[in-house]
Amino acid sequence: MNGPQASWLPDGRRLHLNHGPIDLIVEGFGAKDELHAAYSQAVERFQTILPELVEELTELRRPASTSPRRFTGPTARRMEAAVAPLAEQFITPMAAVAGSVADEMLAAMVAGSRLDRAYVNNGGDIALYLAPGQQMSAAIAGTGHGLADRMTIRWQDPVRGIATSGWRGRSFSRGIADAVTVLAANGAAADAAATLVANAVDLPGHPAIVRRPACELAPDSDLGDRLATTGVGLLTPREIFRALDAGLAVADQMRRQGSIQTAVLFLAGEHRVSGMPAERFTRGVLSHA
Repeated sequence: MNGPQASWLPDGRRLHLNHGPIDLIVEGFGAKDELHAAYSQAVERFQTILPELVEELTELRRPASTSPRRFTGPTARRMEAAVAPLAEQFITPMAAVAGSVADEMLAAMVAGSRLDRAYVNNGGDIALYLAPGQQMSAAIAGTGHGLADRMTIRWQDPVRGIATSGWRGRSFSRGIADAVTVLAANGAAADAAATLVANAVDLPGHPAIVRRPACELAPDSDLGDRLATTGVGLLTPREIFRALDAGLAVADQMRRQGSIQTAVLFLAGEHRVSGMPAERFTRGVLSHA
């Protein structure tokens, strides 16, 4: 594996950071000198973030409990903090790794700088920074369901993290959601919640759903021999609604507990929204009263 790599994308505005499985797009907005400092800080922090995680990887792959463990690295601590409130069901800190890396990199980027806006996109799991009066538009996954493909997050909205999970994604899912997009206070919280909501969109035992033990797909998976979804066949409308409603119940519970702000669930051309009226999402605007 090569060491940490940093390069500018062709537009000259976005920084690409890559090291092993971590692949980030970073962009800031503000005065030129402030941006220079912010990007330099991001590159410096990126040098050690993966080695720090590797040092504690064995424990990070073990199930969380409601009593948080003590980790050394700041990214590992973010991961554990995100999953501990959700640990009444099976979850490991790895469910929040992408969002936690995004959060950690964003924190390093904006430390001591005076940016207007910034984001770190870790494969679709995003951490946001907005100075007072600022807003940012973001694309969402799972479109083609009658919903807008963009939303606007304003600085006064209690959202600084966006994450998407589903069985078609880069990580294993135990459910059948095409995509579940979650908006939360930070990337780590959004990442962990999206994982569990996507797992809950399910029809256990359905013959049209193909599953395999995660350890057969990836020997080092934190899921062990738990089944991961590898294919979803034809479902009836009633079955689609039942699976979505199961996921929606989990999302609604998380929202009532304060773990998330909004979740949008997609399956087979249908969707459910938890946290704001669907028509407001259709206009692509996030607004909390």
